[in-house]
Amino acid sequence: MHLFDTFCQRGLTLRNRIVMSPMCQYSAREDGTITDWHLVHYGARAVGGVGAIIVEMSQVAPEGRLSPGDVGIWDDAQVPGLRHLVEFVHAYGAKIGIQLGHAGRKADPVYDAVGPSAIAFSDHYRVPEALDLAGIASIRDAYVAAARRADAAGFDFVELHGAHGYLLHQFLSPLSNQRTDGYGGDLKGRQRLMLEVAEDVRSALPEEKPVWARLSMHEIGAPGGYQVADTLAVAKELRLRGVDLIDCSTGGNAQTAEDETPGFRLPLSAAVRAAGVPAMPVGCMDHAALADAAVLSGQADLVCIARGLLRDPHWALRAERELDLAATPPRQYRRAYL
Repeated sequence: MHLFDTFCQRGLTLRNRIVMSPMCQYSAREDGTITDWHLVHYGARAVGGVGAIIVEMSQVAPEGRLSPGDVGIWDDAQVPGLRHLVEFVHAYGAKIGIQLGHAGRKADPVYDAVGPSAIAFSDHYRVPEALDLAGIASIRDAYVAAARRADAAGFDFVELHGAHGYLLHQFLSPLSNQRTDGYGGDLKGRQRLMLEVAEDVRSALPEEKPVWARLSMHEIGAPGGYQVADTLAVAKELRLRGVDLIDCSTGGNAQTAEDETPGFRLPLSAAVRAAGVPAMPVGCMDHAALADAAVLSGQADLVCIARGLLRDPHWALRAERELDLAATPPRQYRRAYL
């Protein structure tokens, strides 16, 4: 397989294996509805030839926002704008999913933060209220309602954000989860909310729509954090609960530096695939030859491009030319590719 081969999963078919990474734009209205910025931003990448777009982390609850400019999916009033975006992206040949998330203890300090334990991320953030069992149940309900709204808006798939120090990651990590009940303790307890949310969301969506999950694959460099072996175990459990692909990232739950060598997360993606779970690396993958080699070598099913697509909406079309393939721009731009 190559980068520009099609990809099929459940009822989803992508025209190539290039996925636009979800990247917060902080440009929604205060009520969480999207603006023309989002239509232009995501629409340009569809025109530019990507196989799929993942809309930035969209919050399942208003208090789960990173900022007042976050996209929301906690209210039915947010669905019409999202549906318009989906229809526009589809018109230019790309598929589109949405990342469902909750910032937990990393919520903007203007909101009342919640988390697995009353441990602040840093001095900048509030000390979160430790969720009780009723609070955990309400989080699960919020994800289910958000998944149903995503389906109503016409999204082709959803991604659960279990990385970067946000709520589901906070439960997974012993750095932020010091509970002693069934949602804490060993990995079996710490992974429980992530697995329950995955199972809930899978049940809420039509069978033909995939569910993906982004995980921070390790907390190396953070004393007491979890290791790759832990997330490989979580990935296998997610797969059993209907999650179709792991989006492999790192970091975010501790203030540690990240490696940014091109392809530095490829070994993580390869390890997930070796465990029998489809995988996609993200981070410094924006060299066409590297991205193509990742798929060709079997280290990745898809490749997630972030900053490369911020710099160049036509990254996919340029990659086609760099790989000596015939670029396939929309008719309005063909003269630029002659």
